[in-house]
Amino acid sequence: MLQGKKLLITGVLTPQSIAFACARVAQEQGAEVILTGFGRGLSITQRTAKRLPDPPEVLDMDVNDPDQVAAVEEALRERWGVLDGLLHAIAFAPEDALGGNFLDTPWESVATALRTSAYSFKALVVGLLPLLEERGGSAVTLDFDASVAWPGYDWMGVSKAALESVTRYLARDLGPRGIRVNCVSAGPLRTMAAKSIPGFDVFTDAWHRRAPLGWDVTDPTPVAGAVAFLLSEHARFITGEILHVDGGYHAMGADLTE
Repeated sequence: MLQGKKLLITGVLTPQSIAFACARVAQEQGAEVILTGFGRGLSITQRTAKRLPDPPEVLDMDVNDPDQVAAVEEALRERWGVLDGLLHAIAFAPEDALGGNFLDTPWESVATALRTSAYSFKALVVGLLPLLEERGGSAVTLDFDASVAWPGYDWMGVSKAALESVTRYLARDLGPRGIRVNCVSAGPLRTMAAKSIPGFDVFTDAWHRRAPLGWDVTDPTPVAGAVAFLLSEHARFITGEILHVDGGYHAMGADLTE
């Protein structure tokens, strides 16, 4: 499905990362992959990369630093000269922006959450735009349903709502250039990032009660398959979409009766 595609995958940290599963499935489907890592996590990403079927190169990139994004663009230009797609799997909110502190979170923390979790998608796509334009590319980001308020999710929920809106506006502006932009809204998964969300078990319990297809919080492979689809030519006329991979939870109005 991705034979010959050249893809940049961000957000790989441990083998449990959604982005790791996305990189693995992409390679299995024939893509060439390069990863990015950041700061203290860079060495972890480099070790984790060795566990992929074809251990890829890892580039250093802080998505909030325009110079580092530009350096990645230059590195990809030297290696490939083109970029067929990217996965934005980047999100962060300070501790005081989560866990029921919504009314008291200071703007500085809110700004960090919004910039890293939403604005960064625009920054990354625009920074790599010259390569994506070469033959028409696909940009995919990872989402969590932002249509409702969740316990403890607070300003990360607001950031995900912003991310969904960023996706639509990027789709509007980049469609004429042949670039597709989409979200995958995943059900809750036990990743390193999930550990930072207070009361994460509230999410998993809700999914067990409501998702008609069921949901495995330890298996990111279904999400990775959807990402691979959106990065492929099979999705060449899909843009501005939020694709739910959540066992059907989002479509249910109440818990299922047993």
